Amino acid sequence: MKRASIKDIARIAGVSVATVSYVMNKKEGSRISEATKKKILEVAKEVKYTPNKIAKSLKMSKSKLIGLIVADISNDFYSNIARNIEDEAMKMGYTLLIGSSDETPEKFRKLMELFSEQQVDGMIVAPVLDSDEAINKFISEEYPLVTIDRYLKNVDIPGVMINNFEISEQICDHLVNKDFEEIIYVGYDTKLPHLLDRQDGFDKRISVSDIPAKRLLIGIQNITEDLHAQLKENVDLSKKTAIYFSSNKLGIAGLRYLIDHNIKVPEDLSVIAFDETEAYHLFPTEVSFIQQPLIDMAKESVKLIDSQINNYDPNGKRVTFDAKFMERSSVE
Repeated sequence: MKRASIKDIARIAGVSVATVSYVMNKKEGSRISEATKKKILEVAKEVKYTPNKIAKSLKMSKSKLIGLIVADISNDFYSNIARNIEDEAMKMGYTLLIGSSDETPEKFRKLMELFSEQQVDGMIVAPVLDSDEAINKFISEEYPLVTIDRYLKNVDIPGVMINNFEISEQICDHLVNKDFEEIIYVGYDTKLPHLLDRQDGFDKRISVSDIPAKRLLIGIQNITEDLHAQLKENVDLSKKTAIYFSSNKLGIAGLRYLIDHNIKVPEDLSVIAFDETEAYHLFPTEVSFIQQPLIDMAKESVKLIDSQINNYDPNGKRVTFDAKFMERSSVE
């Protein structure tokens, strides 16, 4: 059975969450009438409200700890963003605890609970699919939370992301202007909004061009095997073709396929990939890529979580940074 929260009390009593919080925490100086206090306490008793001791202690004292939950710490993007967040957090006197959810909602939930038990002052999280319930539970307890890289449509908290839709429009325009005979978009078979934004940006631009296009959607699991099979079936080297890999993991797996099959870039095929990663430097040709502003994203996420910790605002802002297309020699 779901434990009653102060939001439930506020809804039933017809008052704000802040008013309930003042009464339940017995804060002095609030201008709340005795009648309202009595009503709130009666509702709390009726719903058998018990305070979250961890959340309460979190608000009463500061541990100077911040939790960071990334989707996959083995991914160069997340390992680099974690390092930058750690550096920024230390400048502000925080120590960072890092966990990787492996794109699993259950592990994501357990990490949130583990960090809360460690009494972190707040959390920076990269949400996974079906993590809405876990995040909303902490929102109901007024935990300071900030999203990084990703967002969920049904969860409204401060966050940091890039202009996924617009950068994909830009990449598509760049390829269209090169007069390719076919353009292939490689993305994930997912419902994550930030990845759908990349796909939608590409779709919008390609739909108004005369160039034939294919969309290859890859499962989150067995990426290399699935992608290689789809590339084998869909790449026609008799045509002047370009491929846009919409993540670094897809890009790395795709470049491996090209090496294994002795496909030369850009002579046989042109390539653009997301994110900068050391693996691209091992490829014979310099790969054109989309660069995310990691340092700026890290600084802003730490700034936002510090603001949430010290002045909790459930309607805090989302900040969108512009990614940058770094043109190299892999497109001809």
